[in-house]
Parts: sequence; structure tokens; C-alpha cells
Amino acid sequence: ANMAAEGDVDLELEADENCTGKPVEKPRKHDSGAADLERVTDYAEEKEISSSDLETAMSVIGDRRSREQKAKQERDRELAKVTIKKDDVELIMTEMEIPRGVAERSLREHMGNLVEALIALTD
Repeated sequence: ANMAAEGDVDLELEADENCTGKPVEKPRKHDSGAADLERVTDYAEEKEISSSDLETAMSVIGDRRSREQKAKQERDRELAKVTIKKDDVELIMTEMEIPRGVAERSLREHMGNLVEALIALTD
């Protein structure tokens, strides 16, 4: 009878160990799986948000670029109306060692004022 009682106790202990051992492991595995899944979904959500932000940013940049382009064309047309002296252009080109286009633009930006154009180029 004693042996049977001891056997029962052993079985109970084993049963207890198994009961407490396994369920503790299961939730841990389950939790890490949920955490991984959460990480993946967070990442996916961030990716979606950033791609829509990127599209918005790109269109804003595109709009700004086209506005800047129009403004630049307007400015170039205005500058083209400014009369400049060929001698002034050549002087700036030789003094500053710059291409004709740069010299002409600087002169036009300063309304043909040679001194101001030179000062602007030296800054």
C-alpha cells in the first residue's frame, strides 16, 4: 500500500511539473509570436504612410520646381531687356576669367552697372 501511495505522489508531482512547465512555455512562445506580428504590422503601416508622404512630397517639389522654372524664365526675359555694353562684358570676362554667359548675366542683373557686377562676382 505504501508503494502505491508513493507511486501516486510521484505521478502527481510529474503531472504538476508537466502542467506548470508546458503552459508557461506556451504563452511565452505565443507572446513572442504576437510581438513579432505586431512588429511586422507596425513596419507595414509605417511603409504605407511613408510612401504616401513621399508622393505628397514629390508633388510639392514638382510644383515648386515648375514655379521656380517659370520665375526663372520670367527673370531671364526681364534680364534680356537690359542693355549691356560689349566692352563691359569682355572686361568682366578677362578680369574674372569667367565665361561670357556668366559675365553677361551678372551685368544684366546689375542693370548694366559694371562696378556692381564686378563687386557681386568677387563676393
